[in-house]
Amino acid sequence: MTIDDFDFKDKKALIRVDFNVPLNDAFEVTDTNRIEAAKPTIIKILEDGGSAVLMSHLGRPKGKAQPELSLSHIVDTVSEIIGVEVKFVPDCIGDQVEKAVSELESGKILLLENLRFYDEEEAGDKAFAEKLSHWGDIYVNDAFGTAHRPHASTTVVASFFPGKKCFGYLLANEIKAIETVMETGEKPVTAILGGAKVSSKITIIENILDKIDHLIIGGGMTYTFVKAQGGSVGDSICEPDKTDLALSILEKARQKGVSVHLPVDVVAADAFDNDANTRVMAVDAIEDGWQGLDAGPRTLELFRKVILESKTILWNGPVGVFEMPSFAQGTIAIGNDIAEATASGAFSLVGGGDSVAAVKQFGFDSKVSYVSTGGGAMLESLEGRTLPGIAAIQDQ
Repeated sequence: MTIDDFDFKDKKALIRVDFNVPLNDAFEVTDTNRIEAAKPTIIKILEDGGSAVLMSHLGRPKGKAQPELSLSHIVDTVSEIIGVEVKFVPDCIGDQVEKAVSELESGKILLLENLRFYDEEEAGDKAFAEKLSHWGDIYVNDAFGTAHRPHASTTVVASFFPGKKCFGYLLANEIKAIETVMETGEKPVTAILGGAKVSSKITIIENILDKIDHLIIGGGMTYTFVKAQGGSVGDSICEPDKTDLALSILEKARQKGVSVHLPVDVVAADAFDNDANTRVMAVDAIEDGWQGLDAGPRTLELFRKVILESKTILWNGPVGVFEMPSFAQGTIAIGNDIAEATASGAFSLVGGGDSVAAVKQFGFDSKVSYVSTGGGAMLESLEGRTLPGIAAIQDQ
């Protein structure tokens, strides 16, 4: 169920949002994406004639109040983005909150203090969840970024709202985007996996092999695959103890009819430094003293051909050390190719911290179909796990 299944007139919606946003030294919000992502859900409730009680965590305070992690710092930013003055209460349970909630009028918003100031939040404490449940008539989970955590506010609290719990627009869209890639997407389906380690992606790869037609492998884990096949990777990042795993992935892909595309050349450097000397080398003939730090030109041509022929695309992980301008060209090229495919009708989902950072840094976030707000939650979804925060809503 989503919020479209409810009329919130004269109802208080208890909404779990993900306002775990970065703050600078002056306690100003430096990235407002997560707040903007929650806006449609909040606006729908207010326009129905309801009120919104927002709860979130910020940082990792480990069960004790830390002034620098108070959600009071973001009140003005949230008010500005939503376009409605947000009231704040410096606690999330207790008499002070009860009074603030009872006085909350239709069309108004109340933000509770950081949930993680209480150990009970991360412990999934039932008594704590019950106290939170008193602040709303309907529970709305719109925090995909924490949907993989069985915490009090993300999972346990839902049990106190039988028949009166639903997904917000953001969480519903996240679920739909992942389902498109994993189940309903038009073929051919292509997964582009980058990042440093094969070991961190193995469960994703094994779970998606039945769903995809093409697997593009880039980034640091390239060199484990290359070494496994007898290539020379020089000083490139590599997991020598995972070469058998890499070979088994290639064999499983072959058995399932999945085309695996590995780099054929790389931009190699003589140091892990933006100002290092660089040369283009064959991916399986990188000289000692050199390390691959970006995809090479022939590789990008091959990858581009696959991407432009795809109808459904998942991108998780950059194909080079994009944080250094000298080694960002491969990741930028992949972003351009995905944007072009999307403009031609493909569905594209980008997720995972580094990929999301890259698409935002290079301006691709508005040129792909969907950018996931939840790194860990999305990865666990791709691994085939049922997220507790989602299961708690579906269990009516």
